[in-house]
Amino acid sequence: MGLLWSIIVGAIIGGVAGSIIQKNDSMGWIAMIAAGLIGSSIGQYLLGSWGPSLAGMALIPSMIGAAFLIAVVSYFTKK
Repeated sequence: MGLLWSIIVGAIIGGVAGSIIQKNDSMGWIAMIAAGLIGSSIGQYLLGSWGPSLAGMALIPSMIGAAFLIAVVSYFTKK
């Protein structure tokens, strides 16, 4: 149940981060989950684990990390 919960929270974090930088429409649900989970790791590594947390992920650093990841990836994959 813990893995499923992490995937759901990762998808939400990825979706919110994609909406913040307006790249949500070009991302599929697998990319949103990956961006949420990887971005969460990046954000917590760089910014620490402060603020509210859900499923072991600090939400604010996770969203910042996911938004950063989406921005970098979309910059390099621009057509």
